[in-house]
Amino acid sequence: MPSLDKVNYTARTHTTGGREGASRSDDGRLDIVHSRPGGAGNGTNPEQLFAAGYSACFIGALKAVGARMKVAVPDSVAVDAEVDLGPMGSAFGVAVRLKVHLPGMDRAQAQALVDAAHQVCPYSNATRGNIDVGLTLA
Repeated sequence: MPSLDKVNYTARTHTTGGREGASRSDDGRLDIVHSRPGGAGNGTNPEQLFAAGYSACFIGALKAVGARMKVAVPDSVAVDAEVDLGPMGSAFGVAVRLKVHLPGMDRAQAQALVDAAHQVCPYSNATRGNIDVGLTLA
């Protein structure tokens, strides 16, 4: 199993109550209430958090790869993320779909950028071979 060459950052949270609980980061920047997917309540759920985290991280990877490739990533870059939750036999699993918006870019160049970003994005590397991840260029 590959390991990190060095640690650039460590996120720390404390969660109570699971899907109907709350999470707070050690620095106080994250302070949220959880609700079950599709259920009552005003909170978010782990799948929404995963979608938000993966899409934000993927945009970071697009920008990092764009700089390496000397390709300007549009300021209006966006990623629509969908995270599915469902049964897998007697367990549960997730699947992800990312729709990447790179307005104004040449389609072939945009696809090359998306493909390269998928190779360096930490979320892509963490999920590769473990869950279905679909990438489409809008």
